[in-house]
Order: sequence, then C-alpha cells, then structure tokens
Amino acid sequence: MQTNITYSSFVALGDSFTEGMSDALPDGTYRGWADLLAGRLAARAPGFRYANLAVRGKLIGQIVEEQTGPAAAMGADLVTLVGGLNDVLRPKCDVDRVCGLLEEAVERLAPSCKRLVLMRSPGRRGPVLERFLPRMERLFAFIDELGARHDATVVDLYASEAVGDPRMWHEDRLHLNAEGHRRVAEAVWQALGLEPEEDWNAPLPPAVPVGWLARRTSDVRFARQHLGPWIGRRLTGRSSGDGRAPKRAELLPYEG
Repeated sequence: MQTNITYSSFVALGDSFTEGMSDALPDGTYRGWADLLAGRLAARAPGFRYANLAVRGKLIGQIVEEQTGPAAAMGADLVTLVGGLNDVLRPKCDVDRVCGLLEEAVERLAPSCKRLVLMRSPGRRGPVLERFLPRMERLFAFIDELGARHDATVVDLYASEAVGDPRMWHEDRLHLNAEGHRRVAEAVWQALGLEPEEDWNAPLPPAVPVGWLARRTSDVRFARQHLGPWIGRRLTGRSSGDGRAPKRAELLPYEG
C-alpha cells in the first residue's frame, strides 16, 4: 500500500452510475461515488481539479464519441471509465461491438493519464439480472484483458455480494443508493493503493423478512414508477440523458 500517493486531477467518464444516480442530495442533484472520491482526493492535494463527463443513459458508443476526446485532452492524473452495461442490458446487443468500442476508449485514454481505472460493474441480485449474466460476464472478462494489456486498475464490484445486496440499491432497482455509492468510492480508493477507511465489501446483517403483500406492493410500485417508463424509452429510442449536459464538463478546482 502506497499511502503517499497523490493525484492532482481526476476525470470520470461513463453513464448514470458515474453521474451519481441515485445518491440524491437535498436539492435534487446527484452526488455519487465519483464525487465522493474526488472529495477525498482533494483533501490530499492542494489545487486538486475534477471533471465528471458522465451522463445517464449513455451507451458505450456515445461515451467514446462524446467523452473520450475531451477527457484525453484534459491530461488528468487519474481517469475512470465505466461503460457498456447499458448496452448489454438491452434486448439486442452485439457484445463484440461493445468490447471493440470499449477497447477504442481505453487505447485513447490510457496514454493520456497516470492511472486509468476500469470496473466490473455491480449488479443488483435478483431474477431480472440472471438473463443478462452471460453477456455481462463476457464484457467483464474483456475488461480484465484490457486492464492487463494497458496496465489499468480494474475494480471488481460485480463479485461483491455486499454491493449486489438489494439494500444497496435505489427503489428503481437500476441505480445504487447513497450507501452503495459510498462503498464504491471506498473500493476505488483502496484500489488506488490508499489507506483504507473501512471494509467496503463487509457483508450486511441478515435482512428482515418481508411479507408477501409488502413484496407485491413494492413490485407494483416499481413497475409503475420505474419499469414502465424505462421500457417506454427503449421502445421509442429515447434516453434519460437526451439533451442533458455533464455536471462537471471542465477540469476545474474542486473543494468537495
């Protein structure tokens, strides 16, 4: 462990996971693991700068086209790239194409920074995820290959039972809640070789059993408020990120 490591700048690329959904602040904006990590890094490096180019709903092709060029030009010490999961969770997906685009992004970003971080994304445990596991595991195996080939750090969140626990997820079942994001920030922090603050992968206490009626009520609310709109966007080719700008499009000083 190299506790004297400092990073003077950090650029985050990706989709809703890196934008910070659904770690909501009182004003309705999202914080998330990348902001939490930036705050901790800023405490170690005077003049620390941070950009977050991630936008909800982005596919890997959009991340490559819209985010990798600006990120590489910033020349930050630390770059994180998380993408591709929105692609593999669609009904039809060419996983080879997704991997090819991810490789294109890594080849562009790795030479531009001192440390590139990739991730095996977390997934909420449950029956919906099961049908996509073969695709996800192909993608994550390729991410491991990219990490080895380009000397990038790969953070394995997918294997974490704790982060996959439904209690770490927002009621939309697609995004982490505040505690989930806090654990991801700690996981990346430790992967960078910095002094651990806690065990990010510590198991949760046994869950309190939920009755049949409460489960069904939750399922109906989820379908009405979240699943229905999500399906509607897929059928019409719309995205939750359409027309939305990144929350920190420039590499500027960050004070947390």
